[in-house]
Amino acid sequence: MLILPAIDLLGGRPVRLRQGDFDQVTRFGDDAVALARGFAADGAPWLHLVDLDGARSGHWGNLEVIAQIVSAVRVPVQAGGGARKLRDVEAALEVGVARVVVGTAAIESPSTFQPWARRFGHRLAVSLDVRGDTLAVRGWTAESGSGLLAVAEALRAAGAVRFIHTNVRRDGTLQGVDLGGLQTLEPLGVPVIVAGGIASLTDLEALRDAGAEGAIVGRALLDGSLDLSEALRLAAGRNGSGSPV
Repeated sequence: MLILPAIDLLGGRPVRLRQGDFDQVTRFGDDAVALARGFAADGAPWLHLVDLDGARSGHWGNLEVIAQIVSAVRVPVQAGGGARKLRDVEAALEVGVARVVVGTAAIESPSTFQPWARRFGHRLAVSLDVRGDTLAVRGWTAESGSGLLAVAEALRAAGAVRFIHTNVRRDGTLQGVDLGGLQTLEPLGVPVIVAGGIASLTDLEALRDAGAEGAIVGRALLDGSLDLSEALRLAAGRNGSGSPV
């Protein structure tokens, strides 16, 4: 299983939100590039970047910082938060992002997503973020009104090859991981990376044993409650080396 340290960008700086609430922001320094270098030096096989400004506005707001991070590290970077149009996906790939995470555009229109999937394949991942029984979209400020499984099935049919699943109500809370979404998606046969609430090695072990392809870890690494080296060793314990996909 992969461990992907998360860096959320707001105004170019690394932060964490609690439950996706922009009124509950915790800053973690001013230098996102240095933070990324540190994670990479400690052995992270991938980095996960979220452009929070882009998630709210519908287009990249921190692409320059994302490009600086890509140039500063020797590990692949996946990034999301500002890719609702084809040109946004292209812009991220042009600056060296290895995988672009799309959410709102795919969820609201699988038919729009289909040609993207054909063109970019594994360079795209679809973010399926749940709040209660429905999917959260548009920077988690709105709900789609559709259920997780129905949307995932439609997107798999449209060509999605990887899902990222987040329980919004647990994100940034350190309250523990919710395996429910992973269990719902598992029968579709599409790799799933899980985020939201991960606080401990026990959470990571549960995800590894449940078949998650990866775990996105943010606050627990940033505040020091989870050690990246220990997380990487545990993640590799069942499925081999934990090398990048």
